Amino acid sequence: MTKPLASRIALVTGASRGIGYATARALAKAGAHIVAIARTQGGLEELDDEIRKDGGSATLVPLNLTDFDGIARLGAALHERHGKIDILVGNAGIAGPSSPLGHIELKPWNDVIAVNVTANFQLIRCMDPLLRVSDAGRAVFVTSGAASKANAYQGPYAASKAALDTLVRSWANETASTKLRVNLFSPGPIRTRMRAAVFPGEDPMTLDTPQQAAEFIVPMCGPEWTETGKLYDYKTRKLMSFRAPE
Repeated sequence: MTKPLASRIALVTGASRGIGYATARALAKAGAHIVAIARTQGGLEELDDEIRKDGGSATLVPLNLTDFDGIARLGAALHERHGKIDILVGNAGIAGPSSPLGHIELKPWNDVIAVNVTANFQLIRCMDPLLRVSDAGRAVFVTSGAASKANAYQGPYAASKAALDTLVRSWANETASTKLRVNLFSPGPIRTRMRAAVFPGEDPMTLDTPQQAAEFIVPMCGPEWTETGKLYDYKTRKLMSFRAPE
């Protein structure tokens, strides 16, 4: 059986659980070597066990993404070891406080922006040269409908995802004439620990699993994917273009 992503190097953030974990496993099953980033060593080791059971391979990187120098060191290490990466999945994110804006302290705001925006900016900075070396570099960032809905009491999270959307779209525009393809993936309500923390009254069994969502991320990481600067909305199964407000 041929594996469509054989010999490809895929970096996945937030890989110890949820959508990141499921996507890392799915990419590994398709043949990619996974560079798995997460804060929790135990979750990474569990992922490694599952990837090995599936016949795949992974490099585990225990790293807090707010260690921006650590991201730069990782980029240098990947350059030295592989000379390139083919796939970047920017999945890691935090929900932040669910409170009126006037009640939120500066530190939790800064924490959300650091993980959801600045860490992804640093990933783009440090991985862009490696992705451009690939014959078909692909980047997918996990966003949220909160970016456009601007939900009450989720201000820091909504603002961070709106910033991420614009950051990723700018990168897509900058690289439109290259072989690199850059897109966003909006999963909608998925059965994750973060979702349960934000919506504790919701029945998780009514939601799709991270594994189901990951099945739709994998094609966006393959050489055959040609779209760039778009958003795939998992809930409606539609690839969407951005447009200016009317």
